Amino acid sequence: MIDELTYAQEMLTRGGYTLVVCRDGYVHISEDSGLGGLLQIAGSGEWEGACAADKVVGKAAALLFVKLKVSAVYAGTLTKSAARVFEANGIAYRYGECVGSLLNAGGTDYCPYEKAVQTTENPDEAFTILT
Repeated sequence: MIDELTYAQEMLTRGGYTLVVCRDGYVHISEDSGLGGLLQIAGSGEWEGACAADKVVGKAAALLFVKLKVSAVYAGTLTKSAARVFEANGIAYRYGECVGSLLNAGGTDYCPYEKAVQTTENPDEAFTILT
């Protein structure tokens, strides 16, 4: 039997989604870019203990996963700051590639989401900043 994190990872890569969250047979999928799909469910308490797979996870997304109280995350691309957030909050993680930082769409500056949460480690505060 396949575990939920592996299932989420396979759905992400094979289905072409940007986000897959699953728990106990329930699945949330998103094709939204950026944090859209994650922000849709971040205020919900329905995903505690869930496993998630996301194409790109920086600190902003990691803090939202902490707010969701997921148990494990697969990231296609993971930043070092996201890894620190997961480690500090006891969330298991694996990734395809680890990078130092994320850039904006034009590649001219840091990702605006990452800049917005750079001074917080609090998931509730991050959610407020990002919404």
